[in-house]
Formats: sequence, structure tokens, C-alpha cells
Amino acid sequence: MGVLLTTALLCHYSIETGLSGPRCLLNQEVPKIVKSINRQLREKSIKTKVGAFSVLRELVVVLPDCLAEHIGSLIPGIEKALNDKSSTSNLKIEALTFTRLVLASHSPPVFHPYIKALSSPVLSAVGERYYKVTAEALRVCGELVRVVRPNIQGYGFDFKPYVRPLYNAIMSRLTNQDQDQEVKECAISCMGLVISTFGDNLKTELPVCLPVLVDRMGNEITRLTAVKAFAVIATSPLRIELPCVLENVIAELTAFLRKANRALRQATLGTLNSLIVAYGDQIGSSAYEVIIVELSTLISDSDLHMAALALELCCTLMTDRKSSPNVGLAVRNKVLPQALTLIKSPLLQGQALLALRNFFAALVYSANTSFDTLLDSLLSSAKPAPQSGGVAKQALYSIAQCVAVLCLAAGDKKCSSTVDMLTEMLKDDSSTNSAKQHLALLCLGEIGRRKDLSLHANIETIIIESFQSPFEEIKSAASYALGNIAVSNLSKYLPFILDQIDNQQKKQYLLLHSLKEVIVRQSVDKAEFQDSSVEKILKLLFTHCESDEEGVRNVVAECLGKIALVEPAKLVPALKVRTTSPAAFTRATVVIAVKYSIVERPEKIDEIIYPEISSFLMLIKDHDRHVRRAAVLALSTFAHNKPNLIKGLLPELLPLLYDQTVVKQIVKNLSFCCVHWRLVQELIRTVDLGPFKHVVDDGLELRKAAFECVDTLLDSCLDQLNPSSFIVPYLKSGLDDHYDVKMPCHLILSKLADKCPSAVLAVLDSLVDPLQKTINFKPKVDAVKQEVDRNEDMIRSALRAIVSLNRISGGDCSLKFKNLISEISKSPSLRDKYYSTRNE
Repeated sequence: MGVLLTTALLCHYSIETGLSGPRCLLNQEVPKIVKSINRQLREKSIKTKVGAFSVLRELVVVLPDCLAEHIGSLIPGIEKALNDKSSTSNLKIEALTFTRLVLASHSPPVFHPYIKALSSPVLSAVGERYYKVTAEALRVCGELVRVVRPNIQGYGFDFKPYVRPLYNAIMSRLTNQDQDQEVKECAISCMGLVISTFGDNLKTELPVCLPVLVDRMGNEITRLTAVKAFAVIATSPLRIELPCVLENVIAELTAFLRKANRALRQATLGTLNSLIVAYGDQIGSSAYEVIIVELSTLISDSDLHMAALALELCCTLMTDRKSSPNVGLAVRNKVLPQALTLIKSPLLQGQALLALRNFFAALVYSANTSFDTLLDSLLSSAKPAPQSGGVAKQALYSIAQCVAVLCLAAGDKKCSSTVDMLTEMLKDDSSTNSAKQHLALLCLGEIGRRKDLSLHANIETIIIESFQSPFEEIKSAASYALGNIAVSNLSKYLPFILDQIDNQQKKQYLLLHSLKEVIVRQSVDKAEFQDSSVEKILKLLFTHCESDEEGVRNVVAECLGKIALVEPAKLVPALKVRTTSPAAFTRATVVIAVKYSIVERPEKIDEIIYPEISSFLMLIKDHDRHVRRAAVLALSTFAHNKPNLIKGLLPELLPLLYDQTVVKQIVKNLSFCCVHWRLVQELIRTVDLGPFKHVVDDGLELRKAAFECVDTLLDSCLDQLNPSSFIVPYLKSGLDDHYDVKMPCHLILSKLADKCPSAVLAVLDSLVDPLQKTINFKPKVDAVKQEVDRNEDMIRSALRAIVSLNRISGGDCSLKFKNLISEISKSPSLRDKYYSTRNE
């Protein structure tokens, strides 16, 4: 038993570490493990057998396909565990669970020589009285179905002898009403798999079992599982005949779209989609009309996922040639108004926006829907309603994307005429036309990203003239449009943008944003620039690293970071060289560029930048605060997206990071060296404004960023942190700092109380005073509403931290903290906020 436990722990360790070393070593020991387990399975001890199957289960999870050569030796142990009268339910469940996992993780041909020996005890277990055993046996049957007939042609193995035994065993459970819900659901799911896989060999049985599945759809307990079962049947390549039940199934599913159960509606939409694709020619036009009416009620921003599924089903209805010819007209009348309302939602994004774009493209192809009418509807939806605050910015981008896909779906002629119409809008520079200009620019950008617009003469010049607009949103939209039209024809438009950046000093910020659009799109599409283009872009960007405008530097950094995703071998060395630049702004810009190059998904830059990370992050000890803040932000990004890349550097980085959280006050001490004197001077300074003096805290943003970085590290690298060395004095200092610093500190304290309670308890007394000072702070009598609201937020934030501290076991050991809780209880306003926060 000790050997089994050791093996299980090794399997678990392999899962946790995910390292190739332990997995490789474990793989080498598989023959010995199997030999030992087979010996254990022949023993009489039930407990030992359970442990043996538990180890096998862990082994299959860690090393899928590792037992391919040993299946034959394990079959007798499975048979004995399932057939032996002395076997307990626990042993049978362990044996069945292992069997299910091994069937799912190995190639079907591995089991074909043993199907007869394996299927017999499994089918017997389906008839067991204990529902847990029965349910697990039915799940094994589902895997057996896949193994017995891995392809519809059935080549290589005669599956027919096993079809009816499987069907009969499952049918006996499907028709039995007096059984546990888990067994009912497993029987329904399994029968769906049997019909979809063996339907061509069960033609006489289908008229019997299909009505049973329809009946289960009428039962509130089993309807969700039955809906999913019909989805499996509908997607079968056998195209199972459903004439006897199809009408009832469609009627039931349509009714389910009105149910409150979200999971049921979601499954129903998927099943309807599959059924219409497979059996659209057998569904009546009246049924389609009812479905479309129900779909129209689901298209709103209250549930974007459901709206996306409903729109996808509408697209299927319109593009499926088997469906009724009147479907397009019904969708236009019932669904289009809802879609035009949805497109104006500021919440629209992701899958819902993609589905909406596809919906408009499908409408162009369907009958009775003209392109001009749809285009006019989309452009009109951008007009603000009377007495409204206007259309949200996000909604304008959504409308522009739909206009673009509409134009492409309509063909080159319609697309060209639309582009001409949009450029004419730009030439009308009247102030009353600003909203139309804004939308026209966004539309041109979206169309240009998808289609080369170089045939439209001087379109880039027309767009760039909008940079002169007095409206910021139009200038931003023009920048977006110019960058996007360049994507489809880099050879023509990229040199134009680079030339304009060099020659138009006043428009540099907007032109750099255009360049950023080009680069971001290339990084998303994994496309590569020509070498000459990269050199030109880099030369231009590195020239602007020292710009006095922070906005320009940020855009440059983002451009460099996104190019690094496309050309990491060129960019990482170029960025590293500039970490030693004498210009502080250049050093800060290249570190921010690294921040933009680190994304959550794996990228080829990861292995190239890994050896060079310290060159960038060690700038956290730079003498310039802008550079230090850039390094802190980069460290935070690494910690959030790729913590494994920085864990080795944290012992050296953490003391430097903690040092950035301290308030650097002016210390007039002549023994300090001049360098330290200047460093302290630049963080907190006094500005003489004549009648009064104003204290400026230049280090506030740096301290805030440092604490937010610590918060991120607590989530991703807790094992590398020593909370005891951080709480005092650094966190204590932050709890008594500015509002913007206190908020992340309260969150950090709450996390530490949850993850490292002993470290917090050890210094709890020292944390009480700053928390007490915060919750008792009163704004001035003449404070504006914004100041009052900020103070209320800060008090609630502090109370959340106090609630977390109060949850720590042993918190009563601090007398000062007990007095704080007592003070809160005696104050009516604080007491209400405290209990409200605790109940959250």
C-alpha cells in the first residue's frame, strides 16, 4: 500500500509541476508500476484494489496513452473488480472511472482485441442497483461507443455484434422511471451517442427510442440533457432519419426559448442550429416563423452571449438553402429592428459583435433585403435620438464594422460606391456634419482594413485633411482610418505615413497612432513587414523616443512593443542597447515597449527576451523617476502575464521595488551626497504661487504603481515573497499615504490576511493607527461632492481590509484591534458601513 501511495504522489507532483523531467522519469517506470499493480489487483484486500485503481487513474491523467502496451494485462483486473461478488460499490466505481479515463485517453484500436472481455462486465454494471455504479457504467458505455466505431465507415473492426447489447442495456435504463436523476441523465446522453453512432444499424429500434427521448424533453428534470442529446444526433454524419419526432422536437425547442433557465435556452439554440442545418428541408415554414419571433426577443445587450447564439441561428436560417424562401423576409421584419437596437449598445463586443457582423452579411445574401436599405439603416442608427446624450463611441465602431462587412458581402461595385459616398461626406466640413464625418472615417477605416482602396485616388490625402478638424474625436477617427487603409496596401500607404511623420511636426501624435494601427494589425495577423520597412519604422520610432510629449512617447513605446511581437530577434537587442542611453526618456520608452510586448498567450519573443529581462527591469534603480516607474509597470505586466519569466530575478528585484513605495520627503541634511539630495528634491517639491504655496508630489504615481505591482505579485508569485519584510515598514507607510496609494494598500492587506495570516497577526498592532485615521477622516466643510465621494470610497476600502483582518483566527490577541472594532460598533455610520461591507 505504501508503494501505491508513493506512486500516486509522484503522479500528483508531475501534474503540479508540469515538468518534462518528472513525467519522463515516471514514463520509464510505467512497466514496473503496471506489473506491481497487477499483483495488487490479485490480492483479496478490497482497500488495496481501490488504491491500485486510484493510482492507475492518476497515471492516465498525467501520462495519456502510457498504458497502450499494457491494456491486455489490466483487463482481467477490471473484469474481476466488476464481476466478483465480494467487490464493493467503491471498488466498482474506481474500476469504472479508470476504465472510462483509459478509453478516452487511448487510441480505439488499442482496445479492439479486448472489447468482448471489457464490454460484458461494463454492461452488467449498468444493471447494478446502486445508482453511482450505474451512472459510472453508463459513462463508460459512452466511451465504448466511440471506441467500438471510431469512424462511420467502420473499417478495421466489426462493431455490429456490440450494437444491440449496448442499445438494450442503455434502453432498459432509459425507459425506467424509478431511478436517480444522475442515472436518467447518463442514460439519455448515452442513448444520444448510440443513435448518432449506430443509427444506420438500429432502423427498427429508432421509432421506439426516439419518442422516449422526446418524452424526456417534456420532463423538467431531464429536458436539458435530452436537448443536448438531440444536438448530438443532429450532428451525426449518418444523418439519422427523424420524421416521426422532428416536428415535436422543433415545437418543444421553440417553447424552451421562452423559459427562464439560461442553460436550457443556450443548449436549445445550439440544438436548433444543428437540426436546421441537417433537416432544414423537413421543417415547415410556420415553424420557422415561430422560431424567428422567439429569437427576436433574445437579441439585446442584457445577455450578449445569448444574443450571439440567436444571431448565429438567424444566419443559419438565412444561409441554409433547405429552409423556407420566406425566412429572409421574416428575419428582416422581426429580427433586424432588434439588431439595429443592439448595435447602438456600448456593451457590444466580442462574439456578439462578430455574430452581428455575420448577420448583416447574411441579410445581403437573403431574399427581399436590399443593400441600400440596410446601409441606410446602419448609418441612421448612428444618429442620436432626441433628448439623448448621443451614440456611444463603442457603438460607432460597431456600426462601422457592420457597414464594412455589408459592403464586402454586396460586392465590389456596391463597396466602391459606398466608399465614394463616405469620402464625399468628409469633404463637407460644416460643423453640423461632424457626426457624419466621424462615422464616415470609421467606416472607411474598417472597409480599408478588409479591402485595398488604392483605386480611390488620393483617399489618404482626403482622410489626412480631417486632422485639421476642431473636434478631437474626428482627428482620432482620421488617424484610425489612415492606419487601417494602410493595412491592405502597405507598399503604397506605409511610406506615405512615415513621410508624413517626418514632415508634419504638428500632426506627429495622430500620425504615430496611424502607424500604431498598422503595426498592431500586423502583430494580430502574425504578418511580417519587409526588412526595409522595419528599418525605416525603427529609425523613425527611436528618433521620437526623446519627445517632450508623454503621449508621443507612449505611442512610440506601444509601436515598438507590437513590432517586437512580429520581429523579436531584431527588436530585443535594439531595445536592450538603448537601456544605457544617456537620455532618460529613451530608457523609459524602451522599458515601456517591453511591457507592450508581453501578452498572456505564448509568443516567440518569450524565449528571446528571457535572458535579457534583467537589463530592462533593473532600471528600477535608475536615478530618473520616469524610468523607475516604467520598470515597475513592466515588472507588473510580467508578473501578471508571464510570472515564470521573472521568478528567478525577484530576490534581487523585490527590495528595489519595496523602496519605490516609500514617501521621499525633503531631508535637509548636509551629510547627504549631492546625488541623493537631487533625488529627494524632485519627488516632493514646493511650488510658490504667490499668495500661497503648493506641495507637488512627483513620486505619487511611482508609489501607486509599486504597490499595484506588489498586489499583482501576491496573486502570481506569492511563493517568492516574504510578507514579514514588506508589511513593516512599507505597507504600513502606504496605509498612511495619499488616497491613490491607500486604495491598493487596503487590497494588499486583505489578500495578506487571507494568504499569510500569521505574518499579519505578528504586526497587527502597528496597522491599527493608519486604518483608524482613515476611517475617522472628515473632509472639510466646504469640500466638493467629488472629494466627499472619494473619502467615502476610501473609508469603505479601509473597512474591507478591517473585515479581512477580523476574519483571521486569533485576531482577538491584539487589544488595539479589539478597541478599533469596538469603536466601529459604537459609531452608527461606521457600523452600518462595516456590516454592509462584511455582507458583500
